[in-house]
Amino acid sequence: MTDIDCNSEMANFHREKVMLTNAQQTHMRERRDAGRTRLKNGLDLNQYSHPEDMESQGSYQMRTMVQDDNNDYDIDDGLYFKDSALTDQDGKSLSPLAVRERICEALKWDGRFKKEASVKNNCVRQDYSLGYHIDMPVYRIINTKNEDDEYIKYFELASRDEWIKSDARAVTKWFNGKVGELNRGESDGSQMRRVTKLTKKFARREDWKEETTSGICITKLIVDHFVFATDRDDKALRDTWIAIKTKLDESTVIEHPVLDGIQLASEDEKTICFFRDCLNENLKILQELDNDSCTREKAREVWNEVFNTTYFTNQPKNEDANKSSAASLVVTSIETARRNDGGGRFG
Repeated sequence: MTDIDCNSEMANFHREKVMLTNAQQTHMRERRDAGRTRLKNGLDLNQYSHPEDMESQGSYQMRTMVQDDNNDYDIDDGLYFKDSALTDQDGKSLSPLAVRERICEALKWDGRFKKEASVKNNCVRQDYSLGYHIDMPVYRIINTKNEDDEYIKYFELASRDEWIKSDARAVTKWFNGKVGELNRGESDGSQMRRVTKLTKKFARREDWKEETTSGICITKLIVDHFVFATDRDDKALRDTWIAIKTKLDESTVIEHPVLDGIQLASEDEKTICFFRDCLNENLKILQELDNDSCTREKAREVWNEVFNTTYFTNQPKNEDANKSSAASLVVTSIETARRNDGGGRFG
């Protein structure tokens, strides 16, 4: 079985077409900070309390956000308020909807944006003309005592018409913790982060992104089924996809990484089934890489098809691309090919 090493092509693709540029990251950080200032000014106008804390979360904070040709970026910035600050003029606790409405009014107090902030089920959203948006989920901080009379603190999200125990910072901590675990072992947490971004890039092509599953579902699947491959992001990506396919063929249920008893995706949920079907179809395309007649140029064409791009075949040509030489091919027999999980499977 021929194994063509396309790690350099995959590394270049990740660097140039997947990961955000420094300029993009700076721009998003500036817009986030401007949004925070705007919110505080709007709260001051109505003499409402500021949040105790404001923290970025989700893919932005986990550094797994990927490039989007239409700037369709979702920046999550959590707002954490003391429970006592979320009251009306009579001192009564605000409903989750009323809390989100207060934040929404604070963001649109001067009418400067063409598209004003809007109230969503789990956040307040501010859209920007460039295409991206900032979501501000609102949490209340609960300080209480447990059954042992010990003080404890937890957080509740203003979701639809109820307060739900939640804290997205715990998800960020979970992911970064898994990266750290791999780095302390025989695997590579940075490779897992790259595989996560490459998979999100694969899943979010323009004609798929409205139908496919969420970034957190993809991230959970990668963490649970990551397969490490030394100096081979292309192989790690494919082997991880194979492991995920096996899991999703058995069940599409995905458990929340930090909340017991909560599911990110249920059995036969439409979006995760769509992702599974896309993965299955493209793993069949990748089988072309196993043919003894496969060349480097053909391998690049295969990766082009998988990522719906022309990037791979536009890479500099190798004079020995069509020769089965050590310079262009790494040939591994079926008998000696091994899958190195490197302790990288969790869940």
